[in-house]
Parts: sequence; structure tokens; C-alpha cells
Amino acid sequence: MANVVVVGAQWGDEGKGKIVDWLSERADVIARFQGGHNAGHTLVVDGKVYKLHALPSGVVRGGKLSVIGNGVVLDPWHLVKEIETIRAQGVTISPETLMIAENTPLILPFHGELDRAREDAIGVAKIGTTGRGIGPAYEDKVGRRSIRVADLADEKTLELRVDRALAHHDALRRGLGLEPVDRVGLIKQLKEIAPVILEYAAPVWKVLNEKRKAGKRILFEGAQGALLDIDFGTYPFVTSSNVIAGQAATGVGVGPGAIDFVLGIVKAYTTRVGEGPFPTELDDDDGQRLGERGHEFGTTTGRKRRCGWFDACLVRQTCATSGVNGISLTKLDVLDGFETLKICTGYELDGKMLDYLPTAADQQARCTPVYEEMPGWSDSTEGARSWNDLPANAVKYVRRVEELIGCPVAMLSTSPEREDTILVTDPFAD
Repeated sequence: MANVVVVGAQWGDEGKGKIVDWLSERADVIARFQGGHNAGHTLVVDGKVYKLHALPSGVVRGGKLSVIGNGVVLDPWHLVKEIETIRAQGVTISPETLMIAENTPLILPFHGELDRAREDAIGVAKIGTTGRGIGPAYEDKVGRRSIRVADLADEKTLELRVDRALAHHDALRRGLGLEPVDRVGLIKQLKEIAPVILEYAAPVWKVLNEKRKAGKRILFEGAQGALLDIDFGTYPFVTSSNVIAGQAATGVGVGPGAIDFVLGIVKAYTTRVGEGPFPTELDDDDGQRLGERGHEFGTTTGRKRRCGWFDACLVRQTCATSGVNGISLTKLDVLDGFETLKICTGYELDGKMLDYLPTAADQQARCTPVYEEMPGWSDSTEGARSWNDLPANAVKYVRRVEELIGCPVAMLSTSPEREDTILVTDPFAD
């Protein structure tokens, strides 16, 4: 059976939550493979809004197994609160429906404190992090001083891991003018949360490989977007993990051969939260209109998103780095009513034409977008569920996007509602 990876193909906030929820009806397992609770997915199901940060989007589907993989960094206290919130909305969450990889690194309170203190110290050169400790938690993972889910099961091991982490962090904290971590208090907090988290702990790599052999369909869910990838994003204004599709395999413990289809989620225009380059950003009435019509505020932070025209050059680039087989184009309805639309087809840099965004930050800042104009449409596309429901110019816009990014549209989303989706190619088709 086909297994599908869903990745954001821009700077995140492309509408992955709805698409994963929609696809999860066809899947048996939904596995989150990277990121932390800095990501936010908003689902609208039968008029009810669910806001997810750490939980995989599949939790709102009954009878599915949702998995938090080892590629994620997990704040256990946030997770418990999120579970309580979603349960209060009528969703059943139990060890039968949610599983956490035993080798998942934990985000601890001092990670968030360090994150925020660094941003404050940096001043004008801020990265624009959410301040939730994701970056420092990934640093500890690479530095081999993480406390992982499995460590919560043994008191002696837990204390050794805490001591190793604090030997590093207390030195950092002194340099930033922070008090040392309360070791006793931290261990007490971890021991209190341990039984709750361990209830969901499992060897995810083993479970998923068994599911695959049994012919079960796995949906791999990413967070953020490919332009925030630690290697291929607009560095240093990126997240702290690999976001592109290749991370799906290592983020849960399956081989790359387990991936059959990569679906890139692409917004019909472009948005970005936080700092960093944004070639097609609009600081005019059109940008304001996109933000208002698209309700462009971050699910996690509430920060206003920067808005701009669709950048085909960037999406073509991310489709290549993630090996995207087809895209899901979302929020087409936000473009309703524009007399003229623009699509970025390339950049001009120091008198030369480029068909990709260069790696060097100074060159990125000097890139000027080259636009192609297209006529807009006045009729509404909101809620369309077939090509026949779309205005002719909307269809032309979608077809031109396909041509410019070199990748077909597999799905088209016309509202936040689950069923307002046009399926062109089923990613799960064998």
C-alpha cells in the first residue's frame, strides 16, 4: 500500500493541517516526523476548530494511530495540556490512538528560558524564534546531552542525564545573567510528568515497520515549511530541524523505500512569519488584502504573517529538494476579486537573471522578483469541489502555477472546511 509524506513547500502555514486531516481518512497511521510545538495546525471539522501544536493532525480522526516520532522535540507539559484541550472538544486520545517514540528528546523549561534570553541578547539581528525552546532542545540532541522519553522510566538514569545537561546549561546561563537551574525542582517535575508520558511510549520504529509489512497505509506529517529547513532554507532565519521530505524516514525510523508519494502543500500566494528574506513581500494594499482575507495570523504565536504574491521560483526549488510528486494548492479563494494577479518567475541579481534563490544571505537580500501578470476573477471559488465550479481564470492560474513549478496539482483546497477539496490525483493510489 502507498505511504505518503506531506511537507510544506513554502515558509510554513500553507494549510498542512487540513490536508493531513483530509488524507488521514485514507491512512491507518499518521506519523509526525520533525519539529516541535512551535508549529501550529488549524483544522476545521464540521464547523468545529481544532488547534494542534504537538499532536499529529490525525488525532481528530477516530480509529487511527497517531505517532510522535523521534525527529520531534517534545515539551511533555505542553503535550499534556494539549491532550486535555482536545479531549474537552470530544476527541478520544489514549495509548491505543497515540504513541510517542521512546527516543524522542524532551524540551525542558530551561530550553525555553535560553531561547528567549538569546533572542533578547541578540537585539537587532533576531532570528524570530517562537521562544519555546525548540532550537536549544535540538542543540542538546546533537550535543548528546538530551533527556529522552525512555530516560523517564529510570530514576538513576534520569538524574545522570539531568546532571549532564546542567553542566552545559548552567555555564551558558551564567554568561546570559540567568540563575542556575533548580536541579531538585526540575527532577521533581520530570518524575511527576513521567507516568503520564510513559503511558504513550513505544518503540515507534518497530511498530511502523510492522505496520508497513502488514500493508497498512502511513501518512508522514511534517511541520513548518521547506524554506525553513536547517540546510535548504533561508539560513539563518530557519527552524532547527530538517523539514524536507527526506527527514520523514529518519524522523520515525523507517527506510527511504517506505516513501511512495511526496505531497507538497503550497499556498496560492506566499506568507512568512518572523524575520528573513521574502522577495515577493507586499507592503501595499494588496498585501494588506491578502492578510485580511486569508486571516494570516500564526496559529502558535498569533503574530501577523507577512504576505506577498506567489513565488513560483521558490516553490520549484522546494519541489526539487523534497522530491515532490504533486502539490496541494490551498487558499485559492483568498485570491477571489483581484483584478490582476502576479506570479514571480525568477529574480534579477546585479543585472543577471536567476531561476533560483541563491544561498548567500547578502545575495538573497539583493534579489528583485521578476513578475508575470495574469487576469484575476470576480466570481467566488470558496467551497468549490470540482473544476467546473471554478472560474475560467482561476483554472488558468492553477495551470500556470503547474507549468512554472514543474509539478502537477494533485489536490486543490478552496476553504478551511475538510470537504471543500478538489482531488485530482489520490496520493494513496497504489
